[in-house]
Order: sequence, then structure tokens, then C-alpha cells
Amino acid sequence: MKIGFIGCGNMGSAMIGGILKNGVFEKNEIIVSNLTEEGSRRSREKLGVVTTLDNCEVVKNANIVILAVKPQFYEEVIGEIKSFLTPQHMIVGIAPGKTLAWLEEKCEQPLKVVRLMPNTPAQVGAGMTGACVNDRVTEEDLDQILAITNSFGRTEVVPERLMDAVSAVSGCSPAYVFMFIEAMADAAVAQGMPRKQAYQFAAQAVLGSAKLLLETGMHPGELKDMVCSPAGTTIEGVRILEKNGFRSAVFEALQGAADKGKKM
Repeated sequence: MKIGFIGCGNMGSAMIGGILKNGVFEKNEIIVSNLTEEGSRRSREKLGVVTTLDNCEVVKNANIVILAVKPQFYEEVIGEIKSFLTPQHMIVGIAPGKTLAWLEEKCEQPLKVVRLMPNTPAQVGAGMTGACVNDRVTEEDLDQILAITNSFGRTEVVPERLMDAVSAVSGCSPAYVFMFIEAMADAAVAQGMPRKQAYQFAAQAVLGSAKLLLETGMHPGELKDMVCSPAGTTIEGVRILEKNGFRSAVFEALQGAADKGKKM
């Protein structure tokens, strides 16, 4: 087998789904460890991959090992698997705050180490992933990592000092976008629109706006101005958002998320 996942929750499943859909690896080339037999059964039925309840089996059978567990379990898991690691292994962390140096230190040997920060839209092939690597990762290794991450969205390689910013602006921000969509839909419901239809209008507006920005390359302020007719409805809404500190609230939320990530 070529790649292993320790843990297979929402993010791990999303990553594997993209890998399989785009043919980066075959099902029999992926091994996944789960905490429970029920979890293993779900992984087998949903993804069709090889499963185990033993984290060490993942390390024994795959050279790329992705730590897809919650940050608080990283040290425990690494302590369990470190005696089976070799210089041929590439360890991939996807948790905020777990630096390249921290991962290598806990593994207690020189290894190829990668940090990724994917986000939940990876579940529908629209993820955004930040990546950084240590100096033992070769160009060939990095190409393989990018083939994996690009299978479920877009990837940007960044210096590690920006990984907390990546976590805030793409890792955490889907939650804020969902809140924004929910709030817009609530307002539409208050105007008499059925809720299911309100979610469709609000979500498609967000999707289309993001697509327009990415595909045109225009500045978001310029795109905003295109919608704001003089003395019109949109500029009135913008005035109210500004009055209530909309931009400042978003800024503070992302700043707080980034600061929290540095402490994890």
C-alpha cells in the first residue's frame, strides 16, 4: 500500500474520496486505521479501502502517513507509532499548531515532514489546502503531495510562518460562511420566502460570487462596486453592514482563530 491514514473522520474521508475519484491511488493502495470496529466498517463500506484497528499497521504498510486525528491526540498517536517509522516515511500533519519541527521532534528521528491545512469543502472537491514541507522533502515528494491535495480542490505551497493565517482564512472560514448563508436565508424567510428556497438563493449567491472573483481575477472591492448602483438597494445594505462593524467582526474572528492556532 502507498498511503495510510491514521483516523478517518470527515476530513480524512474527504481526502480519500478525492484521491479515489481522481485516480491518484487505488482502493487497495490505501490503508486506514479507525478507533472502533464500527468506524472500520464505515470506512470499508463508504470508501472500499483497507482498514485496521492498529495504527502501527498503517506505518508498517505505507510510506506516506497522514495523521488525520484531532490535534489533542497527535502526541499520543506519534508516541504509539514512532518506533516503526523510518527515514523512508513521509509524515503528514493536518492539525493547526503542530509545526514541522514539533512533528519531527516527537517522532524522535529525521523524517520527511509535511504540514497541510485542508478545509471541509474538500468533501465536494472544492477544498483549499495550504502546504509546507521540511528540507528533507524532495521536489518529487512534493509533487506527489500536491497530486493528493489537488484531487480534492486547490493547493498553495506557503512558508510555514503563514500556516496559522491559512488555518484562519480557509481552514476555519467555512464555518463563518455557513453562518453568513444562514443569516441571509433567515432574512429571506422573514420576507416570506420558504426556507429551503432561501438556502438555495443564499448559497448559490455565495458560490457564484466566489467563482466570479477567482475566474476574473478582479479585486473584490471592484466587484462589490459593480453591484452598488447609486442610491440603490445594495449600497444601502453595505452602509448598514459597515455601520454594524461587518468587516471588523470578520477581521477579529480570523485574527482570533489564527492566535488560537498558535497556542495549540
